[in-house]
Amino acid sequence: MKDPARLQAVITLLTEIEAAARPADASVSAFFRSRRFIGAKDRKAIADMAYDCIRHHAKLRWWLGYLDKKATVDAAAPVDFRRLLLLYTMLVKNQSASNAARLFTGEPYAPAMLDAGERDFVNGLTGRTLLHPQMDEATQSECPAWAYPMLKAAYGSRFKTEMAALLKPAPSDIRINPLKTSREAVLEALHKEGMNAEPTPLSPLGIRVQGRPALAQLDLYKNGAIEIQDEGSQLIALLVDAKPGQAVVDFCAGAGGKTLALAAMMENKGRVIACDVLEKRLEKAKLRFRRAGLHNIDTRVLVNEKDQWIKHSAGKYDRVLVDAPCSGSGTWRRNPDAKWKMLGPSLASLRESQKNILAAAARLVKNGGRLIYATCSLLAEENQQQVETFLAEHPSFRLVPVASILPALTGDTMQQTPAQHQTDGFFCAVLVREG
Repeated sequence: MKDPARLQAVITLLTEIEAAARPADASVSAFFRSRRFIGAKDRKAIADMAYDCIRHHAKLRWWLGYLDKKATVDAAAPVDFRRLLLLYTMLVKNQSASNAARLFTGEPYAPAMLDAGERDFVNGLTGRTLLHPQMDEATQSECPAWAYPMLKAAYGSRFKTEMAALLKPAPSDIRINPLKTSREAVLEALHKEGMNAEPTPLSPLGIRVQGRPALAQLDLYKNGAIEIQDEGSQLIALLVDAKPGQAVVDFCAGAGGKTLALAAMMENKGRVIACDVLEKRLEKAKLRFRRAGLHNIDTRVLVNEKDQWIKHSAGKYDRVLVDAPCSGSGTWRRNPDAKWKMLGPSLASLRESQKNILAAAARLVKNGGRLIYATCSLLAEENQQQVETFLAEHPSFRLVPVASILPALTGDTMQQTPAQHQTDGFFCAVLVREG
């Protein structure tokens, strides 16, 4: 595909992403499934440009409003993606007005030629830069207004650095399955494939691969020797500190990524219960369990946090992991559209769910057992504040410093961030019942 045809594909893709009530990655997958004639190289270029536009969402839309003499841009109003791509080409990619105009050729599969208004629009951008003195800090940092006060309070002078790190594409982290291989063997195999791979700095089971290689196509993945998992997520599994022979619950197992890690750490000895409210997710997770050669995992579908199974299983488990539903703010570099398209519950609703889920899961923990609370959030309201509230209401629990479990970490709780640790944003606290 020529550059004009790629640009038209991006305009169409962004229009579909904007209109769909689903995450951007689902729209991208659907877009390419219906256009199988687009080659792999062109698919990557189109998707990369679309995601780059989403990463510059706030600033580009600010410019649309500014140039249209509007104080703000109505988030619900239709977006002129032709103009947005002109902005992107000139202010993000630093192309000249003439080079930007040349992409709108009017040829088959290319955008229509610029009309008089669009030519004036392009000429008005000459000499401009993406950042404007009138932009507020939240817009400059691509931070949604609803999260700005909380993130600014949490990170202070580091706010801009943390937000900038969320705009960079994430590397690909994998976790080796110690039941099938070693990190050294996997590194050697990846290097033979021509991949730039190195050990993760904190997780002893992790490997970081630069770029976005097709890891799921490797035999290592197909035979269960590796799993795709961010290092921060690996650290949460390690902080559970599950031992062979123990009884462990993954209370919000989802797709089973952490369940896999826990069962492998237990060397297939003992019992792991993977719980979730969505049966289809657990069914898919079972395929991953089998591929990894794990047979100490049972699944259980819960109605909600008041499920009768919780009552009947009270005080029976050595470890209970609560990977709580959250805002997902720690994953914004992977899912930049999630900042702007709130598809799930509100933050207030999430916080109430987190509190209720944590209290319910605590009932499963035996005396001397541990409750591990984790999120993929950067917000103190979902992290430290939830733990503080829980401890105030449950005096039989106390905090176990994460540094005492994993010496590579520091402090009482873990908060990983993209800027500081090159991982997604993850929080984890370990609590022990002393009753």
